[in-house]
Amino acid sequence: MRFGPRHHHRPGTLRRRLFVWFGVAIGVTALISSLIFGSFGPGISTYDHARVFISEQFAASWNEPARRDALAESIARHFGMRVELTDDAGIPLATYGGKCRRKVLAVPIATGGKALGEVRLCDARRLGPPMFAPFIVAVVVLWGASGAVARRISRPLAELARVASDIGNGQLGSRVRIAHRYGMEFSVVGQVMNEMASRIEKQLADQRALLATVSHEIRTPLSRMRLLIEFARGKVGDAAAVSELDQLEREIAEIDVLVSDLLASSRIDFSAVNKTRLDAGALARTVLERAGVETSRLSQPSTATMFEGDATLVVRAVQNLVDNAQRHGGGVDALRVEAPPGFVCFVVEDRGKGLEPGDETRIFEPFYRRSEQGSLGLGLSLVKRIAEAHGGHVYAKNRTDGSGAQVAVAFARTSS
Repeated sequence: MRFGPRHHHRPGTLRRRLFVWFGVAIGVTALISSLIFGSFGPGISTYDHARVFISEQFAASWNEPARRDALAESIARHFGMRVELTDDAGIPLATYGGKCRRKVLAVPIATGGKALGEVRLCDARRLGPPMFAPFIVAVVVLWGASGAVARRISRPLAELARVASDIGNGQLGSRVRIAHRYGMEFSVVGQVMNEMASRIEKQLADQRALLATVSHEIRTPLSRMRLLIEFARGKVGDAAAVSELDQLEREIAEIDVLVSDLLASSRIDFSAVNKTRLDAGALARTVLERAGVETSRLSQPSTATMFEGDATLVVRAVQNLVDNAQRHGGGVDALRVEAPPGFVCFVVEDRGKGLEPGDETRIFEPFYRRSEQGSLGLGLSLVKRIAEAHGGHVYAKNRTDGSGAQVAVAFARTSS
């Protein structure tokens, strides 16, 4: 039983959104932290002070090469810097320290307004992790943790959505399974949903059981009434009275067909479909014989067409197609058994005026009746349900020669 259209949920959508938003929040936090830390780190004023200090120290000793070189060597040794000295023409004077890996400062040296040369300082230390490496590690770790948190939050929600979808599509036995580690709130919601599903399942089971019981109880007096009509027909000599008895028997037959349809529908609701190996040709012949139609109207493949199905339900479906043709299609012109790939089809062709535009699908809807019909419109809708319970389908169309309609039911064919 379906309660509504099936909704397809994209798995992991919430988890991905949580993951992305966690990542954005972490990135913004890291950016703000960097800006804050940067505002307290070495600024422009610090470099200006260093530049002035170096300029003053070298200006005082520039004209004394031994003192100047000792100062440069001391800076290179103690600070791990490469110190390059050049004169005012840019000609190298001396170099101390290792290989220049990152330029730090270029300080012009002058005294009394006269340029003496330039000191270039480079970081000669082996490059280790950049100063922002801890931020990168922290972002990666936090984002990984956010993925775990997102999964932890979304998993119980996905479980709830799965069960809600199953219940909406008639799978009332589906239950929520959420471990307590995901939080008491999710567990409570899951428990409430399970209780709701159990109540719905019980109510529907009670309704179906009542329907099945009432249907069986109705058939007993119907059988007695048929027997009484036969006795009365033999005793009544008046032709008008006999005609009325015939009419009464036809009405009883209508009720019996309706009860049979209700019983078949109840079996589908109960999922009580007992499949056995069936011979499509033999089954079609039996249906025609019961309906009083000449078996010469049956056409079938030369070899036996076997498939698996519930004999009672399959016979009911084909019988409803034949009854529909007899009541509303001017009679059965042909019953064909076909075997397209993967299916076994029973195709009934009638002699009526054909289908109106749109009737190809509407005739299989519950309670749909064309203007000339007097029935409840349950027969063909039951055929559709039986077909779907067997992995099959139904279809209807007008005959190509314009002499009536063609209504068919197809059952999935299980390979032997």
